[in-house]
Amino acid sequence: MKKTKPVPAKPRQHFSMIRGFHLADFFTLANAACGVATVLFAILYVESRAAAHFFAAAAMAPAALVFDVLDGRVARARHTHSALGRELDSLADVISFGVAPAALAFVAGMRGGWDALVLIYFVCCGVSRLARYNVTAESLAAGADKVAYFEGTPIPVSVLLTAVLAFAAWQERIGANIYGGAWTIGPWQMHPLVLLFALSGTLMISKTLRIPKL
Repeated sequence: MKKTKPVPAKPRQHFSMIRGFHLADFFTLANAACGVATVLFAILYVESRAAAHFFAAAAMAPAALVFDVLDGRVARARHTHSALGRELDSLADVISFGVAPAALAFVAGMRGGWDALVLIYFVCCGVSRLARYNVTAESLAAGADKVAYFEGTPIPVSVLLTAVLAFAAWQERIGANIYGGAWTIGPWQMHPLVLLFALSGTLMISKTLRIPKL
């Protein structure tokens, strides 16, 4: 009877992905964590209607922006740019500056059919903006450590939209009292305030608008 040789065990790969991370990548993950926290606090606000939960959700946006700035600075200081870091940064930005502000707008009262379409458009513009940046970053950098300018507004600019929502909440102008009220257009409602998200999304995908990178 033929004996089969035991198959040698493969070396353990525990934490192999974590070993591939650089310090800057952990700041990027902190950025993503802030975006997820925004969504979770927004859900809590829907259940509790406690203003503290809404303000906590809004506060995660500037925190995410701080981590977003730090990850780039740390990467440049340590010369640890990588394809993994760039993809991580884009995914984190989609969560923190795309999905999170859209979710906050939704719970703030922008729940009409047209509102939903605009918020989806806004997030899709952010995704498109980041994808375009990733494929053009090297040519825009022209051999330097960073790009000289952005084509279209960077997605973190949406932190201003979150600030508007936080201010509206502070004045108790969200929900039924939201700025601008509601318009009925055809079968659905639209809140004029949502047009800020439409404008932001459109500016993100603009190819004619060039903003110097500081």
